[in-house]
Amino acid sequence: MKMYKVWSFIFFICGSVSFIFGLYFYSMDYVIFCDWEFFSFNSCSFVMTLLFDWMSLLFMGSVLLISSMVVYYSLSYMSSDMSVLRFLYLVLLFVFSMLMMIISPNLISILIGWDGLGLVSYCLVIYFQNYKSFSAGMLTILTNRIGDISILFSIAWFLNNGSWHFLYYLYCDLSWYFILFLLLVLAAFTKSAQIPFSSWLPAAMAAPTPVSALVHSSTLVTAGVYLLIRFSPLFIFFNLSFFLFISVLTMFMSGLGASFEFDLKKIIALSTLSQLGLMMSILFMGDCNVSFFHLLTHAFFKALLFLCAGLIIHCMNDSQDIRFMGGLVNHFPYTLAGFCVANLSLCGFPFMSGFYSKDLSVEILQMNYFNGFIYLIFMISIGLTVLYTFRLFYFILYGYLGNNGMCLYEEDSIMLISMFLLSFMGVFAGVMLSWFIFSYPLFIFLSIFSKLMPLIFILFSSLFIFFIYKNPIFDLPFGYSLLDIIVKFVGGMWFMPILSTYMIYFKGFNTTLLYEDNVSMGWGEYLFSLSLNMYNKYFSKFVSLLQDNNLKLIFSGFLLMTFIFYV
Repeated sequence: MKMYKVWSFIFFICGSVSFIFGLYFYSMDYVIFCDWEFFSFNSCSFVMTLLFDWMSLLFMGSVLLISSMVVYYSLSYMSSDMSVLRFLYLVLLFVFSMLMMIISPNLISILIGWDGLGLVSYCLVIYFQNYKSFSAGMLTILTNRIGDISILFSIAWFLNNGSWHFLYYLYCDLSWYFILFLLLVLAAFTKSAQIPFSSWLPAAMAAPTPVSALVHSSTLVTAGVYLLIRFSPLFIFFNLSFFLFISVLTMFMSGLGASFEFDLKKIIALSTLSQLGLMMSILFMGDCNVSFFHLLTHAFFKALLFLCAGLIIHCMNDSQDIRFMGGLVNHFPYTLAGFCVANLSLCGFPFMSGFYSKDLSVEILQMNYFNGFIYLIFMISIGLTVLYTFRLFYFILYGYLGNNGMCLYEEDSIMLISMFLLSFMGVFAGVMLSWFIFSYPLFIFLSIFSKLMPLIFILFSSLFIFFIYKNPIFDLPFGYSLLDIIVKFVGGMWFMPILSTYMIYFKGFNTTLLYEDNVSMGWGEYLFSLSLNMYNKYFSKFVSLLQDNNLKLIFSGFLLMTFIFYV
């Protein structure tokens, strides 16, 4: 267990230094390229290039700080596990893969980190080794393989430039860049779980809670957003309205799903999906700095939210159903204080960390020229964030609604130290980063009605859900209610998990299995694998025939040789 403390200390020191250097690089406008040459052969050199600018250093500092707290938290959370050292090694591989992706200006080295994230996340999701974990792991890795393949195609497509250093060529208006842009958006959508690839993200909750805190805050799911931020100069050449529409729909779908969900970890996972949709939406609106700002602030309070939820689940006999909870504020005051900080920051409560980025995002939407549908769905999604946040407060903090007995497990100093730093960042990270990233004031001119519009949508969405729950008009005859149908559709992420999992058992896949058997075990097996035996048999028969001293063969051979020499 000493390894946990050592690596937590290393991550904390490296993360603090990287964060400070990132702020310094931004203020001084520094960029450092490091070329690390492995070896050279004649005129061919093999070089690894690293990019250190304010964006990569700030993001790397955030990842390392959160990883240090998660590893230290795991010292207590995973103490009863049989293979704690294997868990630590997997988490270290996960963090190093993310760092490789962050500091790479080269598509080849990005692929190393990108693929490492997918493979190690599969190992972490199936860590508990049961049927549910295996199914979730397969869904996770198969969905992410689509993005890996599109990155491979992008590498092949970049051969047109003669180099994979994408930063040098992004400002060139080339005709074939549209295909490159589509491949990159496909890769980012699979990794960041946008529609129609959203079903793997709640399924990845089968992993241990510290892993979920890493995956859903700053590592796996934010890799797609970070990739598009790096390629954001391409956006000026193309129309992004369709991708903006998909991102806003992802926000809306996940907010509705979280409002009807009762699994605590899935509610937080769907809230992550909603915030990813918000980051993508702002990115496709054309402001990558605000998207990156929200990515950093979201990382801190979402990691805190998962750490608090992990302790709550531990203390409720590993039950994740929020209907069995209630009145926990009297038993875990420090944990629930951090839980309140993270939730209030998530819903954009004024002067918390998430308020600065979310309020700026809403103002950018209102200042730009988008149609009413995008505006309406965006505002409703912001309202739904507040709705499921206060729904969590109601079920977990107040009253004694549940009937599940707590186990003999209390909050300890190791977990509280991890939560304290993340609580500090959840309160102050937004204002500190806004001072540095937006050091000059942005001109935002809005009417009082536009400024109050998010609050109006919050109240409207709350009243709408209350009306659905309480009004008997929505009851249907024959024992069915419209609420059941709505919950089945809305809470099921618009049937995307069903389509993602049960499509594997579709009859068309049986046909492909039959063809695969015919190809690999049919004529291909006969022609290639069994061919040596078959050819040896025929050649041995031919040689034995020649050695039989047959008179017809001697004469025919004599005539053949005479003809050859004569010609």
